[in-house]
Amino acid sequence: MSSPARRPWAGLAVLLLPTLLMTVDLGVLWLATPELAADLGPSSTQLLWINDGYGFAVASLLVLSGNLGDRYGHRRLLLSGVSVFVLASVTAACAPGPGVLIAARAVLGAAGAAILPATLSLISHMFTDPVGRARAIALWVTAQSSGIAVGPVVSGVLLEHFWWGSVFLAAVPLMALVLAVAPVLLPRQVNAEARRPDWVGAPLLLLRVLPLVYAIKSLDEYGPVPECSRHWPSGWPSACCSFGASGASQRRCWTFGSSPTAHSPPPWR
Repeated sequence: MSSPARRPWAGLAVLLLPTLLMTVDLGVLWLATPELAADLGPSSTQLLWINDGYGFAVASLLVLSGNLGDRYGHRRLLLSGVSVFVLASVTAACAPGPGVLIAARAVLGAAGAAILPATLSLISHMFTDPVGRARAIALWVTAQSSGIAVGPVVSGVLLEHFWWGSVFLAAVPLMALVLAVAPVLLPRQVNAEARRPDWVGAPLLLLRVLPLVYAIKSLDEYGPVPECSRHWPSGWPSACCSFGASGASQRRCWTFGSSPTAHSPPPWR
């Protein structure tokens, strides 16, 4: 049993491991792309989604994941994210086609979006001393930066001896170790006064941003040709771009129109 003075630092070591591994996944496919493309035969647009879908899912779900952690507990969110990360990694390594791999990468991004805010919140909860908290957060940021740099190196070493799917399986045993020790070393943290998750705003954000990103990625394959009547796929990027661009203003109007204080007088009156 670790002493009370050392227990937060042992917990920090547990938190730094998934932080490092989820950022390693951002660049782990850079060197594996040629072998992956030769094996699965994806189109140019599918190849873009395979590489960028992970980061897009992380960025899109980060705020919602933090809200869920505040509401239901960051340790529970971390364990859920690590569990999903392990399952999605195995699925990505054994993907029979581009569609399955894209879906697995999106699920990996959702798991990474759960891991990132949970680790930072647990660090703030475990380290009450400002000096210790500053050092712990500095190590957390270092783990993130190191993961982006280490990803291509790990990928290159694995590709020398194994097939492209091995770049996903490398994180599985380490994530399994986190699942084993996290319930012992990490504290429970639940904020009963946290705001309810925005179950309407998060899907609306995805539905508006996703078509815009898809349109940009599809320009290389179809081109920005608006002749939907003769060649429907050619006009698909333009239609998605228009739909996505119009969504921001509609989301803004819906938010302010549905807010309880939308029609309230200013506080200075």
